This record gives sequence, C-alpha cells and structure tokens, in this order.
Amino acid sequence: MFKKFKPVWMVESVYQVSAEQLAKHQIKAVFCDLDNTLIAWNNPGGTEELLAWIEEMKLNDIPVTIISNNSGDRVQKVAEHLKLHYIPRALKPLKKGYLQAAEQIGVPLEDCVMIGDQLITDIFGANRIGLRTILVIPILNSDAWNTRINRFFERIIMKKLLKDDPNMRWRKRLE
Repeated sequence: MFKKFKPVWMVESVYQVSAEQLAKHQIKAVFCDLDNTLIAWNNPGGTEELLAWIEEMKLNDIPVTIISNNSGDRVQKVAEHLKLHYIPRALKPLKKGYLQAAEQIGVPLEDCVMIGDQLITDIFGANRIGLRTILVIPILNSDAWNTRINRFFERIIMKKLLKDDPNMRWRKRLE
C-alpha cells in the first residue's frame, strides 16, 4: 500500500533538477506543484534562483506546468508572472489535473515528471497515473490547516517508506 506514495527521486529543491538530468532520463516536460515547491506562499513572484531554473528549462525546450489545488486566480497570477502553463483546482491526487496538463502541452505522460513537496497529493496522485515523481523538501515549514493534516499522515508514511527502503534518502541531484 505504501509503495503508491514512494517517489522515484528525492532532492532537496526543484533547483537541483537540471535540464541535463531530465534529458538523461528522457523527460521532456515538468509538472510542478506551486506552494512550497516552486514558491513560498508569501513570495508569489518567486526567487531569482527560481527564475533562473525556469529559464534553463525554457532554453532546453522543457515546458513547465504548474499543477495546483489552489484557486484559479492565485495560480493564474503566479503562472502568468512566471510565463508558465498551469492547471488550477487540479484536485490532486485525482488524475484529472495531470491528464489536463499533458493534453495542454501535447507531451505524453510517460515523457513527463511531477515535482512536489507532498506525498499525499503530488506524489500519490502522479504515481496513480504512472508519472515519474520527484519529492522536494518544502520551501517553508508553515502550511495551511488542511496541509498540516496531510503532513501528519505523511510523517507516518515516510517513516514506513524509509524503513522498507534504507537507500531512500535526500540527494543533491537525480541519480
């Protein structure tokens, strides 16, 4: 049961995922969660490091699509500022948002990867549809009330995953 929550890779930050690494794994598109993955909830403009990462993806023809459970207005504002595709109210972990994102950019799911900071929404949802997954450490430790509930259960799930696979650990790059 817990295998459905296991990410393929675990890296500390989205910035550690390079276009070169993605190409090595035949990944042609990136789906990203928004809050605590791409941006801190209190910094909707993103950091210089984020802007440089997005530029690297664009220079290498790797489209980045935000897949978020947040409201349309919030996601739209950030996505337009960052000049990214987006799927708001994605209802993760349901399959709907991932399918919409793949259709929107015209890239088959098997050529995409999902990057997120939550096991229960981002990783579980992407695993359910057969996407490869990258778990990142949340940018901030503060969460909305509903996310705090998820984090409680994620600690239990992560403990079990780490017990079952001692090689599972945070890395500096995809391996």
